[in-house]
Amino acid sequence: MSPKAAERLRPLLDSFLASTDARARIGFDPVEFPHWYTDPRDIEVSALLAAALAYGRADLFRPKVDALLRQMGPSPAAYVRALEPEGARALLHGFVYRFNVGTDVAVLLLGMGRALRELGSLEALFVQGWQAHGSMHGALSDFTTGLRDVPMGELRRVLGPERGLHHLLPSPLGPGAAKRLNLYLRWMVRGPDAVDFGIWKRVPASALVIPLDTHIGRIARHLGLTKRTDLSWRTAEEVTASLRRLDAEDPVRYDFALCHYGMSGVCPAKPVVDHCARCVLLHACAVGPRVLSAAKRRS
Repeated sequence: MSPKAAERLRPLLDSFLASTDARARIGFDPVEFPHWYTDPRDIEVSALLAAALAYGRADLFRPKVDALLRQMGPSPAAYVRALEPEGARALLHGFVYRFNVGTDVAVLLLGMGRALRELGSLEALFVQGWQAHGSMHGALSDFTTGLRDVPMGELRRVLGPERGLHHLLPSPLGPGAAKRLNLYLRWMVRGPDAVDFGIWKRVPASALVIPLDTHIGRIARHLGLTKRTDLSWRTAEEVTASLRRLDAEDPVRYDFALCHYGMSGVCPAKPVVDHCARCVLLHACAVGPRVLSAAKRRS
């Protein structure tokens, strides 16, 4: 994105952001779950569980996260600190959500408990990788590897073999966009505001990478933030680089509003004439004006 294009887009995105009722959308987002808590350790533990399982349809993963957190009691951090394989069996026996079974989730919970006992916080575990690599990709890869460093023999004995552990906690990270992990980092690092918590102070918001999914990818192409069509880490970095030209210190601050613009159906995969006509971002969009022009010719 050129500096001139960035200057044209910035006021439109700022106006768009100001018009978004973020609090009204929290109930449609997995970030709702860590908003149940006030203690930073409870927030980071519940948030990682919610983000890790936030794939597929929201009406399917939300009940799974809700049920687990309610069984874990008032303090998820205290729960995972004390968790052992037998306790994981009591919590997760029979658990299945799409690619994942109870053993997969048990690894995540036990890994978080180990990090809290040994390092004091999940932030400390992430910062180890951040300091070693100086890049989000390397830091996230070390983070998931650290979480997976739990004894598997006893866990497999009580809960059976893992099935989708790499999907839940990819290690090594690989070329994918790591949307859910970057989403978790956005919650922890930027803010605090109505959505994000800003409880991790040792990682700068300027280093965050956009949580790239189909909604963000489509809207990013419409706005000229990227020409790439794949949902890869490279595309996420390219979109983020464009956003840094708009706000170098907080490049992912538009993420929640843009993602929910797609999730809500206001900006669907197949453009809707009435929606395009009312869109705050119309004059920066590569698709909307063409849709309106075609509709006018047909009428």
